[in-house]
Amino acid sequence: MIKKISLILLLFLACGGAAAPKATAIVPKPAESIVVPFELITRHILIKVKINDAGPFWFIFDTGDKVAIVDLDRAKSLGLSLQGEVNISGAGAGTAKGATVQGASVSVVGVESNPEPLVLAIPLARLSPRFGHQIDGIIGADFIKRYAIEVDYQAKVLRLHDKTKFVYSGPGEILPLTFINGGFPIINAEVVAEGRQPVKARFVLDFGSGGSLALHTPFVEEQKLPTPTQKTIKVIGVGGAAGKVTGRSGRISELRIGKVTIDSPLTLFSEDRGGALANTEIQGNIGQMILAKFKAILDYSRERIILEPNSSLKDPIAPISNGLKIMAEGADYRTFRVDEFLDDSPAAESGLQAGDIITAVDGKTASELTLTSIHELLEMPSTHKLSVKRGNQEVQINLTPRKMI
Repeated sequence: MIKKISLILLLFLACGGAAAPKATAIVPKPAESIVVPFELITRHILIKVKINDAGPFWFIFDTGDKVAIVDLDRAKSLGLSLQGEVNISGAGAGTAKGATVQGASVSVVGVESNPEPLVLAIPLARLSPRFGHQIDGIIGADFIKRYAIEVDYQAKVLRLHDKTKFVYSGPGEILPLTFINGGFPIINAEVVAEGRQPVKARFVLDFGSGGSLALHTPFVEEQKLPTPTQKTIKVIGVGGAAGKVTGRSGRISELRIGKVTIDSPLTLFSEDRGGALANTEIQGNIGQMILAKFKAILDYSRERIILEPNSSLKDPIAPISNGLKIMAEGADYRTFRVDEFLDDSPAAESGLQAGDIITAVDGKTASELTLTSIHELLEMPSTHKLSVKRGNQEVQINLTPRKMI
C-alpha cells in the first residue's frame, strides 16, 4: 500500500530581500532552558542532529512538517531500514516518492537524552544546491510539541523551555493557535489589499519557509488578487518539497497579526493547481521575512504563540530586487552558477547569462563566499562588481539592484 503524506516546505531563493538581522547578545535563561544554536541559511533555520549515534547532520526546523524526516540518500548511506513506499506532496504541484524508516531515532544536538522516532525518508538532495549547504533532513511538530520553544532570529538560537513549568511574563502578544494535519500551526490574520476592506484569513505559521507572505491559489482567485492596477513580477527561485512553485510576486497593503501591522509585505500570489499552495482549508503561509521581525515562542501544549516584536519590525521587506537565481554546486557548494533571471530585471540589464559561474562579488572570491552571503551582498542598495566565468572567458559585470515591485 502506498501512503500519501503532506508537508509544507517553501524555499524563496531568488536574490532580493531584507538582509539577515544582526546578532545580539544571548540573555541567560533559567537552568531548565536549553539553548540550541542554529544557522540561518538562505533564511531557513538549520540545526544539528544525530541519527542514532551518527552525525551530526543538518536538519531544517520546520513548523510545516510533523514528523522527523531524513534524506533518502542519507538514510541509505547510514544503512537505515526502509519499508514500503510513500508519496510526499507539499509546496509545488508534483510529488516525491519516499519510504518509511524503521527502528531509527533522531535527537537534536544538546538534547540527545530526548530522541524521537525517525519516521520518513524522502529525496532532499535537490535542496542542497538551493541552500548552498548540506541538507540531511527536516524536523517538525513532533519535536516542537515536547517543549515551549523560543525562536530568537536575532540571537540565532532556539531556547527549549520545560513546557510544564514555562510561564510567560514578557511584553509580547499571546495569540491562539489551531492545528491541522496533525501539527501545522494556524493563526488568524487580516489581509488588506489596496483600496479594499480587510479580509480575515487563516495562515500556517511556516518557520520552514524563507519567504514572506504566500497566498494560496483559491484565495487569490476568490479575492481577485492581485488587483488590476497592481504591479507584479513572475516568481522565480521558489520551490518546495514537491517541486517548483508558480505565481506572481507583488505586495499587499498590510498584513495584520493580532495588534501588529506588517506594512507592504512582499506577497506570493500562487498559481499552483496542486500541492500545498492550492489548499482550500487555509488561505496562505507566513514565512521567515515576517516571522524574523519577532522573537516567537511556540507553546503548542497551550495552543498559543507569543510574538515579541524586535528592532526590525518596521524595516521594509525586500525593498530592492535583482531578479536573479543562483545555484551552489560542487562538493563544497562554492561553485555559484546563474540558473535563471527575470526579463527587465537588474540581472538581465547587467548582461549576466544563464550558466555564468560567479567567481567573485565585490572583491570577495568564491572561496570566501557562501550562497547566503552572496544573497546578503546583492541585497545591499549599491552597484556590485561581479567576476564571472563564461566558457573560457572572464567577464566583469556591474549589477545594481533596484525596486521592482
